[in-house]
Amino acid sequence: MHAGAGVLCVILAAALAGAGCLSAIFPDPVTPTPTVTPEPTVVPATTTPSAITMTSALALEPADMPADYILKERTDLTYSETDQVLRDQGWRGGYMVAYYRMNKAKDDLTGFRQVIGLYSRENMNLVFSIKKEAVVTENDTGDTLYELPCPVLGEHTYAFRKPTTDPFSSTYTIMFTKKNVYEELTMGGTTTDYETLKTLAQAAADKIQ
Repeated sequence: MHAGAGVLCVILAAALAGAGCLSAIFPDPVTPTPTVTPEPTVVPATTTPSAITMTSALALEPADMPADYILKERTDLTYSETDQVLRDQGWRGGYMVAYYRMNKAKDDLTGFRQVIGLYSRENMNLVFSIKKEAVVTENDTGDTLYELPCPVLGEHTYAFRKPTTDPFSSTYTIMFTKKNVYEELTMGGTTTDYETLKTLAQAAADKIQ
């Protein structure tokens, strides 16, 4: 009886010792502390409007025009044919393109012209003021100029109608600036359409990226 109890004590002692050794070799798993990854700091990007340098790329192409308009002329504008007051505003280059539509059977002749100028970006407010003032001062016929509503095409937009004598209808003009670009689009002739001119002006503004 005593011998059996002694054997049992020896077995229990061995088991406890074994458990201690096993725990030393295979310790209880420790739950790792989750690693917190900080959210990246978003730095606002400073966007500087890029300057346009190619005037010809801004000109309306035949594919941009209504199907019945024909290309009449397209050319670079030179420094010598630019007013000195505009040269002083950092004139960088210019371009002009002209189209016309003709229907001899109806004595219909309508013309369209787009004039583009590049200037120093910081002078665009003054460039627009000079151009707009010239519209009034050069109106030597005494005809009333009627300002028209027009979608905003850039930093400045101004549109007007100038009545003309028969057999021609009114002449419509849209002026706008966007980035370092000044544009002036004019339509005149026997049959004019201001809605078409607005569409063309929007297409011209969209080319300035």
